[in-house]
Amino acid sequence: MQMTRLELYKRVCDKPLSKVAPELGISGTALAAICKRYQVPYPGSGYWTRKSLGLPAELPTLPEASDETIDLIPSVAKPRKKRTSEEGSARKTRPVAKPHRPARHPLLFGVEEHFRKTRDAENGEFLRPYKRILPDLISSEKALLRALSIANDLYLALDEQGYRVHIAQAAENLHRIHVREQEVEQKDRRYGRYGSGRIWAPDRPTVFYIGTVPIGLALTEMTERVTMRYLDGDYHREDSALIRSAKSWQLTNSWTTEQDMPCGRFRVVAYSPKKGVDWSVSWQETEQQLLGTLIPRIVETLRASKNNLRRLMDAEDAAEAKRKKEWEEQWERYERQEDARKTAQALTDSRQQLAEIIERWGRAMTVERFFTDAEERLKSTNGERRHRLEERLTLARAMMESVDPLDFIEMWVAPDERHRSKFS
Repeated sequence: MQMTRLELYKRVCDKPLSKVAPELGISGTALAAICKRYQVPYPGSGYWTRKSLGLPAELPTLPEASDETIDLIPSVAKPRKKRTSEEGSARKTRPVAKPHRPARHPLLFGVEEHFRKTRDAENGEFLRPYKRILPDLISSEKALLRALSIANDLYLALDEQGYRVHIAQAAENLHRIHVREQEVEQKDRRYGRYGSGRIWAPDRPTVFYIGTVPIGLALTEMTERVTMRYLDGDYHREDSALIRSAKSWQLTNSWTTEQDMPCGRFRVVAYSPKKGVDWSVSWQETEQQLLGTLIPRIVETLRASKNNLRRLMDAEDAAEAKRKKEWEEQWERYERQEDARKTAQALTDSRQQLAEIIERWGRAMTVERFFTDAEERLKSTNGERRHRLEERLTLARAMMESVDPLDFIEMWVAPDERHRSKFS
């Protein structure tokens, strides 16, 4: 089909491209390309929207050019080639692509920001983030990115074996062990300004399960013993640029001390988070061997430790059941002893109270005899003195307690009322 630029311009200005193109036997994309090639403007979607709403809309003008003839060749669909049986079977036997390994483990998404929101860390000490539910990573700010990289490689390697690394839930009742930070174990610990600095630790352990066996994971940057020099109100490493560049007169009133500082090398600690199971194994890197090269060996060692850990956990469960039974028996013996003591004490207290009640009743009877004798003597008096004494005798009797023995016995508390035995 052939038409001039002007004819094509009138067609595309009369209807949208999506309606003109099928009439010409081509696609809308092909028609738009032809219009662009021959400088034939066409209205956009906004024009047709305004026109459908009855609003004024302006058409683009056709630029000056030679009114040449345009060939519009309808597109013909190519027949689809049928596959032979050999090609179909070959397609079916194509090897299945391995699933793509994610670049970052889901547990580590966004944790860098939380680790950097930290309390003050002096002289390159370990970070102390405010958030406590984080992966078990101990690192200085300088080595944080490398710590996250090592943890990411380790977590992904475990995930590939089907061991999902996650932060333990509170309901799992798993506990984190104390992780040593010294690269070479010393007799004393000198981390922090006064040698007793506290290292941040998460509230919950980072764990994975091999079957039903939990294993905890901790990654910590190690510390080394270095010499620190006091200068200008603070301690600095003896090998730092500040100390090396200081003049001799500046070091006149300074002194040195030893302190444990992060060294940039890391240790992986795997342990049993089950309370009472004493099992742990660690791998640490050296200047000659980086920790990343040990990850395949770490994964294989942890997989091989499943049966040993299962035996230790079963032994601990049996020991815990035995300890629980012994404690229950001990508690029952204590309760029996305490019950017997309370029963004997109740009997003693009841007897003592009864004796006190009888003694009080005896004193009350003595007072009663006094009032009886006074009343008899009052009969022999007369006149004003008798009237006055009767009033005083009435007042005095009102002040005294009852002499009825039933009132006294009603106040008594029997032994069974004081304590009723559970075992009798």
